[in-house]
Amino acid sequence: MGLTKVWIATLSDGLLRADQVVGLTAHATPALTGKPPRWLLDATVRAPAGSGSADGWDVGILHRTLIQTPAEPVGAPEALARLLARLDGEDAAGVVTAVPDGGGGAGRPVSVVRFGFQPFEEGEGSGA
Repeated sequence: MGLTKVWIATLSDGLLRADQVVGLTAHATPALTGKPPRWLLDATVRAPAGSGSADGWDVGILHRTLIQTPAEPVGAPEALARLLARLDGEDAAGVVTAVPDGGGGAGRPVSVVRFGFQPFEEGEGSGA
């Protein structure tokens, strides 16, 4: 299976191995009193997540947030998918990070998200 040596940095959950990702989505959070909505770029992983309440148990899909932006990160899921496909073809090993890069302007405000890749150093992680 590809991408077993590529990891994706999440916003608050550490590293997620890229071969576990089955979906990439961007969506807005609801506005809260005194706080504007935020946009989240999420990776969906192939593990169910459950939560319970007095009414019963609910099982859904598990999301990990990669970055939070003030405006829609147009094209970010596609850009990350292209990077992961390229890294898979190169048999790469390292960490992918999402970095906000401004955005906005006339018309509809957008956030630009860039993706960096830091390859592991030769011998890194080998215990040597």
